Amino acid sequence: MSNNQKTEITIYSPNHYTYGAMLMGGILKKEFNDSKINLINNLSPNSQKILSKSNFVIFALYSTLHILNSEIKETMAEIKRKSPNTKIFIAGAISAYPEIILNEINTVDAVIMGEGEYTTPNLIKYFKNQTENHLNNSNLEYLEDFKEIGGIAYKLESEDSNIGNKIIVQASKKNKDIELDFSDLLIPKDIEKQTIRGANVYIETHRGCLGNCTFCQVPEFFGRDIRSKPLELILKEVENLKKRGVKRIAISGGTGSLYNFKKSSNRNLFIEMIEKVSDIIGSKNLSVPDMRVDYVDSDILNAIKNNTVGWVFYGIESGSNKLLSDMKKGTNPEKNLNAIKLAKDCGVKVGGSFIVGYPTEREVDYLMTKDFLVDAELDDIFVSSAEPIPKTRLCNKVIETKKEDNPTFKIHNGIYRKLHLTESEARCFDLLLHAEMWRSVPRIPNAQIKKIYLDEAKTQGNDIRNVTNLVYNYKDLIYKDFNN
Repeated sequence: MSNNQKTEITIYSPNHYTYGAMLMGGILKKEFNDSKINLINNLSPNSQKILSKSNFVIFALYSTLHILNSEIKETMAEIKRKSPNTKIFIAGAISAYPEIILNEINTVDAVIMGEGEYTTPNLIKYFKNQTENHLNNSNLEYLEDFKEIGGIAYKLESEDSNIGNKIIVQASKKNKDIELDFSDLLIPKDIEKQTIRGANVYIETHRGCLGNCTFCQVPEFFGRDIRSKPLELILKEVENLKKRGVKRIAISGGTGSLYNFKKSSNRNLFIEMIEKVSDIIGSKNLSVPDMRVDYVDSDILNAIKNNTVGWVFYGIESGSNKLLSDMKKGTNPEKNLNAIKLAKDCGVKVGGSFIVGYPTEREVDYLMTKDFLVDAELDDIFVSSAEPIPKTRLCNKVIETKKEDNPTFKIHNGIYRKLHLTESEARCFDLLLHAEMWRSVPRIPNAQIKKIYLDEAKTQGNDIRNVTNLVYNYKDLIYKDFNN
C-alpha cells in the first residue's frame, strides 16, 4: 500500500448497526481522518462493491451462528479472490473463541479479541506500516511483532504439511488498563429505518455485569467491574442520534440500573440519566428494558414509569428453584414474583425472558415454569432454547451431556409427537402457547399464532443444534481453555 493511497476501511455488522460497530467506526474515523470509513449492515450488491474496494474489512459478528453462515464465508472468500491484499478481521462477541473461528474460516487474517477499541486502530496502523513485500506475505509470520500490543489471534501457516498450521493467540497488553473509548459514533444515514425490539438503536451507558449466570457471555467479555460513561457524553450521543433521524432509543448495558454502580446501586445517577435522556428524545421514545429483579426498587421503577415507555424485561429463565440454582441466577421464583408485583404496583408493564432445554431441566422443572407463568400474569414473554455459547459454563455442561440426554437432540414423545419436535422445541412451542393464555390480557392462540410459534420453536431448535454440533467438534479445546 503506497503512502499516498487513500485507505478505505469497511465495518460489516450483520442485519443491524450495533452500538459496538458504530463506536468502532467513530474511533477509526478519528484515528484515520484521511481515510474513508464505511459501515454496512447487509451484503447486497452495492455493499459487495464497497467491500471489494476496501483495504481493510472488519466483520463485527455477535452470534456463534455467524461462524456457520455460508453467505458471510462466501463473501470473505470473494473479497480475497478479488483483492488478495485486503485484510479481513473478525471482531465482536464471537472473538472470545478465536481458535474456532480460525479453524472454521480460512480467509481471516486476524481475530480482534475482546472489546477491541485499542487493538483495532493499532492493528490497521501495523499493517499499513509494513513493506509491500510483507503485506503480500501469506504466512503472517511478521505479526509476531504485534505481541507488544496483543489482543489478536491469527493462523500461522506451515510449509511442512506434516506439521500443520498453528494458531497464535496474543494476549492483550493494553485493553484491561485503558478506560472506555468515548469517541463519537459513526452514525449511518439510514439509521432511522432500523428496528431492534421497537427501537432504532440500542445505546451503551456502561459495560460489565455483576451476575454469574452460566449461560451468559457478558461478564467474560466485558468483565465484572461496572464501567460507566459520563452523563454529559451520553446526552451528547443522544443529541447526535436524534439529529441523524433516530426517533426511538433503548438503553442497554446488560442491566440498566447498574449505571454508575460502585459498591452498590447508584439509583440517583441512574434516575438522573434517564430523566435527561427522556428530556431529549421524549418518554414515549425511550426504553430501558433489561433489568435484574435484584437491582430494582420502587424509586427506579417509578422513574421508568415516568420517563420511558414504561416497560421492564426481567431475565426470569425458569420457575424452578433447582434450575435457577443450576444456572447460578442468584435469585429464586419468590423474588421474581415479588419484583413483578412491585413493577405492576408502580404502573410498569413487565415482560419476562425464559430458557427451555437447559441440560439439567427435568419435566418437573418445566412444569414449575408453566405454574410460574400462571402466578405471574406477565404482559409479554420471550422464550429461548438454551444456547451453548463457547466460554460459558453452560457450554461445558452441554459438552458433558450425552446427545441422547440433551433436550436439544432428544426426540419429544409427548403430546406434540406428531409434529416431530425435539424436547427443547416442544417445550419452547408449548410455553409460548401457554403464556398466551396466562398473560395479563389473556388470548386464546388461533391457528395463525400457533403456526408462528411452531416455526419459531423449530428455527431455534435447528440453530441450537448447529451451534451444539460446532462446540462438540471443539470440545477438547473448550475444556482445556475453560480449565485454564
